[in-house]
Amino acid sequence: MDFSQLRENMVRSQIMARGISDPRVLDVMRRVPRDRFAPDAYLDSAYDDHPLPIGEGQTISQPYMVALMTQSLSLKGDERVLEIGTGSGYQAAILAELARDVYSIERIEILATRARKLLKKLNYQNIEIIVGDGSKGLPEKAPFDGIIVTASAPDVPQVLVDQLSSRGRIVIPVGGTFSQDLVLVEKVDDKVVQTVVCGCVFVPLIGEHGWQRSPI
Repeated sequence: MDFSQLRENMVRSQIMARGISDPRVLDVMRRVPRDRFAPDAYLDSAYDDHPLPIGEGQTISQPYMVALMTQSLSLKGDERVLEIGTGSGYQAAILAELARDVYSIERIEILATRARKLLKKLNYQNIEIIVGDGSKGLPEKAPFDGIIVTASAPDVPQVLVDQLSSRGRIVIPVGGTFSQDLVLVEKVDDKVVQTVVCGCVFVPLIGEHGWQRSPI
């Protein structure tokens, strides 16, 4: 399979066609090998226009959603970013190409271990994966210039807003069991502004500041 051509087709037909225009995001989506993060059983679907199951009830997000959430952070290259929900490690790899430091929290240890090994094999050196309750954030490494949450919460956890830098951004799915809004939270000095980006569907954020148990 010509994965490089499949990546190019993915960027043109799924991502650019839907309005993603940040050249840095488009470039990294062309370069990061999504096929390396897909389970063997789904290798043929690695660049298809939908999420992929990775086990433990978790998924790799749809390529367009990865690009949209990444673009929403407006990364320039010198940021400290927190990802909540490591999953396969694909989103962390995308972020690591665009920011200085990436911290990623995964509550399921087997997924964290698998992602850590793969990211090391791919020579990513600016990603730290932590096993824990991502809904609490990572206060010991705060403040963050960007926080990306790859699981849905009933609302925006204030604890995450508190861990933003003075001009930081959070992108997070917020809503109920079967559908949510992708929300962009921007902190501008002492003000916090929330904007709905689009509708979406994500697995639930389980934790103290998310869902206490899976609502599904």
